[in-house]
Amino acid sequence: MGSQELFFKALALIGGLCLFLFGMNIMGEGLERRAGNGLKTLLGKLTNSKVKGFLTGLGVTAVIQSSSATTVMVVGFVNSKVMTLRQSIGVIMGANIGTTVTAWILSLGGISSDNFIVQLFKPSSFSPILALVGILLTMFSKSSKKKDIGTILLGFATLMFGMEAMSGAVEGLAEEAWFTNLFTLFTNPVLGVLAGIIVTAAIQSSSASVGILQALSASGTISYAAAIPIIMGQNIGTCITAMLSSFGTNKNAKRAAVIHLSFNVIGTVVWLAVFGIISAALRPAILSDSASSLGIAVCHSIFNILCTLLLLPMSALLEKLAYVLVPEKKKGEAEKTVELDDRLLATPAIAIAQCEKSVSKMAHEATEGIRMSITALNSYSNELAERIRSAEDATDTYEDIIGTYLTKLGKSQVSDENGADISRLLKAIGDLERISDHSVNILESVEELREKGIELSDSAKAELSVLCGAIDEILSLTEKALNENDPVLARDIEPLEQVVDKLKRVLRDSHIVRLKGGECTVEAGFIWSDLLTSFERVSDHCSNIAVGIIDAKANNMDAHAALRIIKLSDPYFEEKYEYFSEKYSISLNEK
Repeated sequence: MGSQELFFKALALIGGLCLFLFGMNIMGEGLERRAGNGLKTLLGKLTNSKVKGFLTGLGVTAVIQSSSATTVMVVGFVNSKVMTLRQSIGVIMGANIGTTVTAWILSLGGISSDNFIVQLFKPSSFSPILALVGILLTMFSKSSKKKDIGTILLGFATLMFGMEAMSGAVEGLAEEAWFTNLFTLFTNPVLGVLAGIIVTAAIQSSSASVGILQALSASGTISYAAAIPIIMGQNIGTCITAMLSSFGTNKNAKRAAVIHLSFNVIGTVVWLAVFGIISAALRPAILSDSASSLGIAVCHSIFNILCTLLLLPMSALLEKLAYVLVPEKKKGEAEKTVELDDRLLATPAIAIAQCEKSVSKMAHEATEGIRMSITALNSYSNELAERIRSAEDATDTYEDIIGTYLTKLGKSQVSDENGADISRLLKAIGDLERISDHSVNILESVEELREKGIELSDSAKAELSVLCGAIDEILSLTEKALNENDPVLARDIEPLEQVVDKLKRVLRDSHIVRLKGGECTVEAGFIWSDLLTSFERVSDHCSNIAVGIIDAKANNMDAHAALRIIKLSDPYFEEKYEYFSEKYSISLNEK
């Protein structure tokens, strides 16, 4: 083969490799997006059962076609406390077997037959059809779900075209002595393992590196004696992604990455030793045969299954080893826990679930701040005032962290359902932050009453207690509806908000009557008005949160229209309005 021909074959090989890696990347991203809600469901059912964890890891990786992506997600789940370290072990082991599915799909390229039906199963036959369907869905569909499916099909077709290009480029190289000698080197098992580690670590995907090995096998120069050690090394090389991902995480997340590495290193060392003994003692003839694409897929699966059979019963020992390699923090050393982990952005459904947990904590801080400020009306203390201001600071921090995270998440490609959830949560944190601000406003009104020596009359206190009771209930309803994302609970909030509005008007009019009778002063009236306004605005923000929950479930982005519908065309609204009016009727006598 001339140097010119060799040059163009090298270009074709590089081009095929680029297409293959690009296709695998975009297919994986599409699969991760579409599998997001399924992942959430699967992880919700996880127990400490090693078998369930193993099957989960196998299933998830078989779907998203990347053990590296699965283990990175596992590190993120452990870091965010979605998953325990013990649960992660089975998932990691299952991921190693799940990733072998890719090699089996790629091996279809080796099908050879003149039969029309059999020919259809060749990637070169069905890939153009998938590419056509994929580009039509991507370009002309408005549904994010269909667009993701189109991306998956396009990605798969691209990687298969890349695979064909690589295989075509290396065909004929069997006659080149330098190429044959290159792979003869890898019959040394240690060099083969090192080659597998280096290539896989560089491209950060064992599926991709196995695919490259399958493409190179088309040259006929790679024997099973060379291919098997390379496959073993690929399992170790894929650990680099999870190890890099564990930087900056908590101790347990680091341990999850270490377990992944330990599992693959121990499995490789044990079975490489067995392979070496069998090669030396028995010298099986098959080791000298040229490896085929199908044969590499078989070896890849058998090796990963053997590793799992060896180490799954010893998962407790792997956990202990991880604690030895990543010891507990020293006494007095604080560990920072990050709950909203950027590693989870690849799986929007899980990321949103974590945001919901943080929003739940923010809601608790905001509602407790209002309740403490109500307590301060009758039992003020400096300690209580400090706790109210601390709660307000906490909600500000939550808003900043959650808002930034949701904004990042919104910039990625998410489903319509996930997009509605992001919008709902962004609106909710804004309202919760304002509720928390009003807790400080109420506190400042209380402090102003104390500083000026103003005492509210008994009738004013009685009326205010009714309003505070309504506020306490609307906060409880809002927090529960938000935590459960329940539009049925949210429907109770708007009628109660209307009752709070009516209470505000009646209490304001009552003060005017007291002012005319000499029971209250003008100065007290200003503070009284501030208190009523703060409470009324708290209920407004609760109403906003409720409408957001209802809108998200109904895929309706027009909050004002939704609110009009609730008030004008819902008999349930009238029924609940009458119920709350009666319940808080002490101050509703029209003056």
